[in-house]
Amino acid sequence: MQTGKKLKDFTKFYKSMNIQSNDFYKVPNIKFDIFRLKADLEKILVKKKFNSLGIKNFGAISLNQIPGDQKSIEGHNVRGTYWTLPDESGEEAKRDISIDESKYTELVSDFHNTYFEEVYNTLRKNFKLGRVRILLKEPRSTLSWHRDPEPRLHIPIITNPGCRMVIEDIAKHMPADGTVTITNNKKYHNFFNGGEQARIHLVACVLDSPFEKND
Repeated sequence: MQTGKKLKDFTKFYKSMNIQSNDFYKVPNIKFDIFRLKADLEKILVKKKFNSLGIKNFGAISLNQIPGDQKSIEGHNVRGTYWTLPDESGEEAKRDISIDESKYTELVSDFHNTYFEEVYNTLRKNFKLGRVRILLKEPRSTLSWHRDPEPRLHIPIITNPGCRMVIEDIAKHMPADGTVTITNNKKYHNFFNGGEQARIHLVACVLDSPFEKND
């Protein structure tokens, strides 16, 4: 497939730049209109609410689904498997349900004829994607220290200077300027919002990792 070839070329480029150890990769030559994203986010939030699953400081709106399967964006399907270190023993524990990311190929109808559809189609042309979600991080809150099955692609829509993603010992702020960053979520990490404004990112699961050592 052409998409697979693009991802292999992308990985080779990434390695050729000797930045394999960089767990934050700013994608070149792709940039979106942040003002259109914000405007259409407002329209979406009139129709749809963040699914929190009753979990404190978590919220998600699914952009894509398994074709014809509404249940694929309900319940814990909006969250998915991760691993964490919950206590002083340091023993790793698996949380939540496994998701077959490769099946999520249909744009949710609420996003038809919005700028999100254009963004989604552009990303699909360039990357092998799984679920794509709008993720909320409440003010003055943090995620657990955890790792995910695959890297994540971030497009910040609303953020503030107190928002940081931490991967192992490195913390970085991702600005809401239309740029795209892939983060190595297969390593232990968290995200904290130290501001007094909600943080909202468009986040996609990336199924062909640019961080792997081998093709």
